[in-house]
Amino acid sequence: MLRIAIQKSGRLSDESLNLIRECGISFVNSSLKLKTECTNFPLEILFLRDDDIPGYVADGVADIGIVGQNVLVEEGKEELTVEKLGFSKCRLSLAVPKSDEYKSIHDLNGKNIATSYPNLLKAFLDEQGVQAQIHTISGSVEIAPSIGLAEAICDIVSSGSTLISNGLKEVERVFKSEAVLIASQLLTQEKRQVLEKLLFRIHAVQRARKAKYILLNSPDDKIEEISRLLPSIKAPTVLPLAEEGWSSLHSVVNEDDFWEIIEKIKAAGAQGILVVPIEKMIV
Repeated sequence: MLRIAIQKSGRLSDESLNLIRECGISFVNSSLKLKTECTNFPLEILFLRDDDIPGYVADGVADIGIVGQNVLVEEGKEELTVEKLGFSKCRLSLAVPKSDEYKSIHDLNGKNIATSYPNLLKAFLDEQGVQAQIHTISGSVEIAPSIGLAEAICDIVSSGSTLISNGLKEVERVFKSEAVLIASQLLTQEKRQVLEKLLFRIHAVQRARKAKYILLNSPDDKIEEISRLLPSIKAPTVLPLAEEGWSSLHSVVNEDDFWEIIEKIKAAGAQGILVVPIEKMIV
């Protein structure tokens, strides 16, 4: 049984649980339970505070975990990282009151900065050659300037709406973060094998998220030209249509290149282009 620690509530928790479900793993989730056992995969889920997850995994209490990269680096446990997961993306940023004139990072020399991430902030300020007083607080960091605790804050930003609603403006990006999968260095061989099975499923889900399955009709004399424009695992699938002189081509397209490729194949003669989401993609 592999134990995975995830954040007990919030956006990261929701997206982590969604990933587990997309991997075909079933479990019963309740806000009243701090752990739950999966019914069709040897996995037990522990619901913890995000700040505690790196320590639990490092100590072997939890075998693996999903945590924000910002928390992991702040705790100095980057060596636990297995891989980035591509969701819950955010940034750690410096912000000051909207009314303040801000020209550069050096405007913060000698100022007080409130944050829940003192280590990440100190590393950034040292790199920029800025001397400032760091006040470590947990939660409600945005209120610090308005109550006179600090002239600036350093906090996690997703959309920026929280800063705006508190009369602040983002002025510097300190650190980019996303969800990462971490693993204890104390895993037994048996647990490593279970982790490999879980990673196999995660990779299949991740590939599917980044790809689209497309089907299109092509004149037979345009198949070669259109096929050259279509990326695929090996080569596009070509099937003859009932109408003579036409064939159906099937392929997988990366989401980032999707519209550019669609424009090119349409110009080359493709018709009836159908786009279908992919649930899993195994190579």
